Amino acid sequence: MTARNPLNRSLEDGIRHLGFRKWYERELLSSHAHMALALIAAVAMMASFEAFHGASTTEKLLNSGFVVVCAAIALWALRRYLYLLMHAEEMANQANCGQCQAYGQLRLQEVADRGPQAQRLVPVCCKRCGFRWSMQD
Repeated sequence: MTARNPLNRSLEDGIRHLGFRKWYERELLSSHAHMALALIAAVAMMASFEAFHGASTTEKLLNSGFVVVCAAIALWALRRYLYLLMHAEEMANQANCGQCQAYGQLRLQEVADRGPQAQRLVPVCCKRCGFRWSMQD
């Protein structure tokens, strides 16, 4: 599994401390904050392009550096936005109880022995009916 941002809780930790719905909400808010960062970086990149007109050689070199930095930030933020959004949606698609069809009313199940292959499986239980299943993180 890839290293996570310390500001974003893992699914297991999020369900344990916040509940699924709050975790999902925070994941979406974080993803949309990255989208806003990508938009701001793109505007800054366009402003750096605009500053090329009538600039000296040194200023053009500095503006080229700004363009590269803004483009890198925009691409990273867009990639992070898409990852967080898709991850949240993938988890939301697995959050329906198979028995009573309740959405997002999950309780984390404690499992004593979790092997390396089961690290991506998060065992959950429906708060309404007690149905158990594993969500693949």
